[in-house]
Amino acid sequence: MMMIFTGLGVRQLISQSCILSTMSKVKNILITGCSSGIGLCVATGLKTRGYRVFATARKERDVTDLQQQGFDALQLDLDDGQSIDHAVDQVLELTNGALYALFNNGAYGQPGAIEDLSRDVLKQQFETNLFGWHQLTCRVIPAMRRQGEGRIIQNSSILGFMTLPYRGAYVASKFALEGLSDTLRLELAGSGIHVSLIEPGPIESRFRANALAMWHKHIDVEHSAHQPYYQAMQKRLETKGPATPFTLPPEAVLKKVIHALKSRKPKPRYHVTFPTHLFALLRRILTSRGMDRALKKVSGDGRR
Repeated sequence: MMMIFTGLGVRQLISQSCILSTMSKVKNILITGCSSGIGLCVATGLKTRGYRVFATARKERDVTDLQQQGFDALQLDLDDGQSIDHAVDQVLELTNGALYALFNNGAYGQPGAIEDLSRDVLKQQFETNLFGWHQLTCRVIPAMRRQGEGRIIQNSSILGFMTLPYRGAYVASKFALEGLSDTLRLELAGSGIHVSLIEPGPIESRFRANALAMWHKHIDVEHSAHQPYYQAMQKRLETKGPATPFTLPPEAVLKKVIHALKSRKPKPRYHVTFPTHLFALLRRILTSRGMDRALKKVSGDGRR
């Protein structure tokens, strides 16, 4: 039977077809830690480029702020397994199970000498910076497998492959993240799911302010053998403005995330800022003792 359309009907059909075609091309991405800094910058940048961004934050007031900015915003607490599962369930329901990418970003730094870190404090650093990311990643992989493609982008750090004094808890969490991500990349080979690590150096954010709060909360400065060094560290964390002359705005990370999302062959690692490029090179050419000397000099024997 031949179907006859009026001119208006044809125009409506074409219009609807174009809308559906456009909708089918929209790629969904879930991002953690979007209340400020890198997370907010990446969420905003991808939204303006046509991605449907599911921006998440731990605090309800931050979720409300994100919703007012036009995001599909959800509450997600990386320390709470039920919160992670609930957020993923919501995203998969809203996207009919189609999630193209995950950008794991929400994290914090716990300053303090290794010997001043209690087991519980170190465990808390890993709960947020590693275990929460791991659970979230494992929850979204099945959806990506079903669609035959996906991108998992991990926001690591220059401290994911080198270390500095009084940053041991954060360093340990990022070293572990890099090992877990490298293994995951091998295990997902051929699945259409790519895993990339972003390794920023100093980036403009609230990282130092948040680290200062965690230092006051968990470190007993008065009874520490490292008290003289802590005074200099506190001054550094309280300093306003860029941490070093090499500090870049969060848009520098956004640029790498876009490449990791759009490239047919995304890189396993993306270095961001001059210090990251420099120390990645030094790590390859220096001995362990040589690297120690370089790091002690950069850190002022722990005073910077």
